[in-house]
Amino acid sequence: MEVRPLKKLKLYGFNNLTKTLSFNMYDICYAKNTKHRREYIEYIDEEYNADRLTSILTDVANIIGATILNISKQDYDPQGASVTMLISEEKASSEFINNESPGPLPEAVAAHLDKSHITVHTYPESHPDNGISTFRADIDVSTCGRISPLRALNYLIHSFNSDILTVDYRVRGFTRDIDGKKFFIDHKINSIQNYIAEETLDLYQTIDVNVYQENIFHTKMILKEFDLDNYLFGTGKKDLIQGEKKKIKQRLKREMSEIFYGRNIPKVPKLKMSAHFKDVDDDGK
Repeated sequence: MEVRPLKKLKLYGFNNLTKTLSFNMYDICYAKNTKHRREYIEYIDEEYNADRLTSILTDVANIIGATILNISKQDYDPQGASVTMLISEEKASSEFINNESPGPLPEAVAAHLDKSHITVHTYPESHPDNGISTFRADIDVSTCGRISPLRALNYLIHSFNSDILTVDYRVRGFTRDIDGKKFFIDHKINSIQNYIAEETLDLYQTIDVNVYQENIFHTKMILKEFDLDNYLFGTGKKDLIQGEKKKIKQRLKREMSEIFYGRNIPKVPKLKMSAHFKDVDDDGK
């Protein structure tokens, strides 16, 4: 797909378009007993504590070219963490990349943004009865100026290895050229998916909902392949009898489908989720 960026604009004053990338990432697992559920929460709190999240957001700031002005971070009791960064305009003589293409992966972070912020909040939790545990991370990258925070999306997806993602991108406000003409967006965009590497997209089933007239773009993603071993915490598939494995699979798939569609799914009639998931279990059950 050939991408044709907008002709470089000569502006009257500062580019004050606000570009906001907001998304949720979900990790789902099954923890068989109270001890395992507690250990899962402890694992998540350690893996994504405020210091680790600060490191991830610092990389994001470098990718989009921001100067970090202030960092506020907090680990919460009993669980969860938050980080907020205030960021400012990039240093002079930077090259901007606004075309629709995936940004760098974690091992290829480079450094350039205008005044705004980056935030992340985490929400680990467990179902009190059926053993399902989930981890949600809410991330916002908001910039004012020439570049789009979508540049950091590819990196963030690989930093969290999520089962489900819901991603929103919106451009607000307007900027003027030297003749006073308003511009409500300063770069071409067809889909958020164009900023995600193809090898990553191949792992997910995706849905786009875009309102081009309002400069609003939305993408949802859910993993295609389902291997029960990847969703068990504190228990191995070999430790479960066949009936248990079937019930746990149903619970996990229901949880993932409900999160993906944003609504509760009734148990009757029989839940049909095969369109989402390709079972890769050795026993095929």
